[in-house]
Amino acid sequence: MKIRLALIASLMSSAVFAQNSDEEGIKSSVNQLFTGMKTGDTALLAGSFAPGAVLQTIRQKKDGSVSVETEDLKAFVTSVGKPHPDVYDEQIEFGKILVDGNLASVWTPYKFYVGKNFSHCGVNSFQLVKIAGTWKIQYIIDTRRKTGCE
Repeated sequence: MKIRLALIASLMSSAVFAQNSDEEGIKSSVNQLFTGMKTGDTALLAGSFAPGAVLQTIRQKKDGSVSVETEDLKAFVTSVGKPHPDVYDEQIEFGKILVDGNLASVWTPYKFYVGKNFSHCGVNSFQLVKIAGTWKIQYIIDTRRKTGCE
């Protein structure tokens, strides 16, 4: 009986260690995206994404209707890499991180600044996939608003 309990405890601690290790790798990949944006480093930025990654934004129009817009990844990376006078600074908080094998889901409320000026806020929802031992962003969908950002 004692051996079974020790084995169960050992397996549970291994699972907790793997979960913590995965969470650190996931956070690192997400942070790589925002470091690349902030520094204008297109190699760092592009390296955070999986091949065929999808970027989408949910927008509420003035008439109240909602649209989902897809942005081309290559165009996004190029636009961030173009010289611009102000830093693009997306400040995130890690909310919930869920992991199942090679799939992770991450929720990150954020505030976006252009230089020191507040632009908008919202939430990013990331889907990541573990490819060759490294977490890569496969899908991002976000919301954007100018109010309710406290």
